[in-house]
Amino acid sequence: MKGLVLAGGKGTRLRPVTYSLAKQLVPVANRPILHYVVENLIAAGIAQIGVVISPETGEMIRKSLREGHFDAEFSFILQEEPKGLAHAVSTARVFLEDEPFVMYLGDNLIGSGIRDLVERFRQGGDEALILLKEVENPRMFGVVVTDREGNAQRLVEKPSVPPSNLALVGVYLFGRRIFDAIDSLAPSARGEYEITDAIQVLVNRGFPVRTARLETWWLDTGKKDDLLEANRVVLDEWAKPDVRGSVVDSSIVGRVRIGEGALVERSIVRGPVVIGEGAVVRDARIGPFTSIGCGCCIEGSTVDYSVIMEDARICGVERLDASLVGCRARIVRRMRRDISMSLCVGDDAEIEV
Repeated sequence: MKGLVLAGGKGTRLRPVTYSLAKQLVPVANRPILHYVVENLIAAGIAQIGVVISPETGEMIRKSLREGHFDAEFSFILQEEPKGLAHAVSTARVFLEDEPFVMYLGDNLIGSGIRDLVERFRQGGDEALILLKEVENPRMFGVVVTDREGNAQRLVEKPSVPPSNLALVGVYLFGRRIFDAIDSLAPSARGEYEITDAIQVLVNRGFPVRTARLETWWLDTGKKDDLLEANRVVLDEWAKPDVRGSVVDSSIVGRVRIGEGALVERSIVRGPVVIGEGAVVRDARIGPFTSIGCGCCIEGSTVDYSVIMEDARICGVERLDASLVGCRARIVRRMRRDISMSLCVGDDAEIEV
């Protein structure tokens, strides 16, 4: 069974960070989101993985996966223009060879493995198995209505009046007939070939579409607030104390991971927190649910509930809270202003306050 990871798209909701970085590579707990996705597939026994990429960010996706040293064989599939999830599947048809596959959205995180889901699909011989989660805002997602046995009956993409609160999680398992269903599609009102429409075709043609409920958390990291929440959840559930760098005249409280070559000096760090290799935290206070990337420098500042990406520098800032700061960005306080800031800053930006 093969895996198909969708890692294209422009990530407009995460700009300005995604002007220079693929949205799937934005870090959560100092690891690219895409790496969690790939690890979940490999843990389910899937070693042949196709990755759908865009012309704008494809090369950085290739580089990141090569440097990740994963025990998998990757095939990269260029989607020249994003025309919906179903179009991405059609683009990958040569790689998939009409065989059963798992499709996984490259910017989604879930709190459990998918091995049991894969095994259920392999044994059941169905044409589709889709993962669902009850949500509070179903208007934002593809929504599914099921019968009493849990079979999908109706699927609607981002409905104004949702027929249920069951949203499609970004993990789908398909047999070969999904390609025939996609071939029959016309573009939706959004101008895209919707995977929900393709699954509805399977239902209409009498093929059982089974569903499974996700009992753990699911996070779509498409916006800043969603990304920060993903960082919080991952740190809260998976962070462990591991101090490999130097700690001098500092207080380390709770689950804090400090990478090799990092220095924490005259500072207070309250976990869960991760501090990357070679980072410097000096005369600072780092609050819970904060990720500080490799090579960062945080001096004379307080940072809480934030994602600070590689080689960023924050100096003299009274309080930085709920912020996403891009690589090599520089935030410096020049005037005496005791204020709290929440920022979304792209790579190489310079901000003086």
